[in-house]
Amino acid sequence: MDTLMDPAVRTFVEVMEIWVPEGDRLVPGGGHYGSRSAFAEASRKTSFARGEGLPGKAWAEERPIVLKTFEGSYFQRTEAAAEAGLTSAVAIPVFAGRTLKAVLVVLCSDDADRFGAIEVWAENAGTLTLDDGYYGAARQFEEISQRTTFKRGQGLPGSVWSSKTPILMRDLGQGYGFMRSESAGRVGLNTGLGLPVPTPDGTIYALTLLTASGTPIARRFEIWDARAAKVGAPGKAVLTDGICDRTGPLWDFETDRMVAAWQGPVGRALGSGLPVIDTGAGAAGYASVVALPIHRGGELAHIVAWYC
Repeated sequence: MDTLMDPAVRTFVEVMEIWVPEGDRLVPGGGHYGSRSAFAEASRKTSFARGEGLPGKAWAEERPIVLKTFEGSYFQRTEAAAEAGLTSAVAIPVFAGRTLKAVLVVLCSDDADRFGAIEVWAENAGTLTLDDGYYGAARQFEEISQRTTFKRGQGLPGSVWSSKTPILMRDLGQGYGFMRSESAGRVGLNTGLGLPVPTPDGTIYALTLLTASGTPIARRFEIWDARAAKVGAPGKAVLTDGICDRTGPLWDFETDRMVAAWQGPVGRALGSGLPVIDTGAGAAGYASVVALPIHRGGELAHIVAWYC
């Protein structure tokens, strides 16, 4: 794996942070804040009760939540966010059965040249419809998405819904199963990562991260399978799909790429069952890596990782 640091890339997501339960509150569990030291300091001094602020609301409502504007909302760090140029956020709860393990929050800035999408799709009368999403400057793509529905197995969200597994889709603008390919191609969206977000009541939301080359959500995506039926025993995960701006496709079915519990960021997510944000050597020459576990039936089933 290449360990040279890439030149700075302007990314779609600016800040990522983890909130973990401690008693009856959510407390900071790590994050990547870049140069936004004042916002990082404000976050380190903050905690949330159930239902309080964006992380607490995702906890109480037991679902992923998109917040497109902070001013006048329940967001609690509005002044610090405004000073840092942050304008919107998505909160992703991580449940193992009925137990909340953590809440991952990603925060974005808004300007005329920032294209991408973070979408939440939910079941509505037997189809998936857009619950909410943040699209940056991709307004036309947002409008089309609001009018789009998916059946089971259809498109990226429908395929995630049907399989209950994370899925990586390439060449979004070329079709190949991506239903909004024409509009995606217009704004430069080229890679999509879809993942299920299980909830305690059994509802599975489909979260999609759609990235453009100019303002990517990530430069590298990985999907790791930790199911015992796949790896043979707990405490291991195998890389089943991935793509990297540097090296292209990552899979190699002749030599499985295995990771053990506590080995690197993916291994730490595997061992702890918690999301991990690494800004050190584990980021493999990138500014940061996120390893997000996906639990199914109370057991850890997959880990998705993205490198920024």
